[in-house]
Amino acid sequence: MTPPLDHPSIARGKVGVLLINLGTPGEASPRAVRRYLAEFLSDRRVIEIPPLIWQPILRGIVLRTRPAKSAHAYAQVWSEQGSPLAATTQAQAAALKDAFGPDVIVDHAMRYGQPAIADRIAALNEAGCERILIAPLYPQYCAATTATANDAAFAALAGMRWQPAIRTLPAYHDDPLYIAALRAAAEEDLAALDFAPQAILISFHGMPARTLALGDPYHCHCQKTARLLSEALGRELIVSFQSRFGRAKWLEPATDATLAALPRRGIKRAAVIAPGFAADCLETLEELAIRGRETFLAAGGERFAYLPCLNARAIGIDMLRALLSRELEGWSHRA
Repeated sequence: MTPPLDHPSIARGKVGVLLINLGTPGEASPRAVRRYLAEFLSDRRVIEIPPLIWQPILRGIVLRTRPAKSAHAYAQVWSEQGSPLAATTQAQAAALKDAFGPDVIVDHAMRYGQPAIADRIAALNEAGCERILIAPLYPQYCAATTATANDAAFAALAGMRWQPAIRTLPAYHDDPLYIAALRAAAEEDLAALDFAPQAILISFHGMPARTLALGDPYHCHCQKTARLLSEALGRELIVSFQSRFGRAKWLEPATDATLAALPRRGIKRAAVIAPGFAADCLETLEELAIRGRETFLAAGGERFAYLPCLNARAIGIDMLRALLSRELEGWSHRA
């Protein structure tokens, strides 16, 4: 059927894949960090305190004191490419660009900051994507990460007249592909060290303890990832949780306290891995690799190593390609 001459041009028939990670300030400055934190900490999936109580605290205390401290931390890990998280997520998308054939467009977005989820969904739609796979890169499901990324995607769809069909990447905390990639990366990184760790910590981002009672599966997902990776590596892993914030009780044991206690147990050589992060970021490069090292050595430790995330190295990209291919089945001839 030939459309009328005045019919608007419509490019259709494509499939989109949108990789999503948490986000980052645009620069390592207090002003940029304040803007980022205002968006991040106003998300009711992240801070489950009624806004009437929380917003005065956020605006009156947190956003006056925290940005300068956080900007200093960001400055320690900032590179020529900018934010490590932003650069790595962009590299992951670039590495997957041609992985699924010419009719599949791979893009990336951040839940907070830029590039925004709504903007990238609009761009994929404009490029002719009738189907879009929303892929939050969080192996362990958490309402404050996976769910809020999906929320933002669905909110963007609510403003569209012609919506694409949508799929979302489920949690992959116990997927054999993920565990195998973690094992291969850990073995490669451990073999490159000039010392043998007596203990390996597996550090996950913390969450308030009440989230477990409220039904969030995150804690259970973390524990299962740790158990499966421990079995794959054939050695014990010490599970801990990092990045506590505020006065509420958080998931335990805390990573910093655990690192400080190891030397008292005679453990002077330690390594830390953080498989809950798909890409290295402030929480891994500054909190673990820098401050974690300082904590361990100050407590009497002698050798310390932080083992990088999967990032955009071949092991991680191969895993993502396989996971995404599975979710694209029926949508792409090459998937």
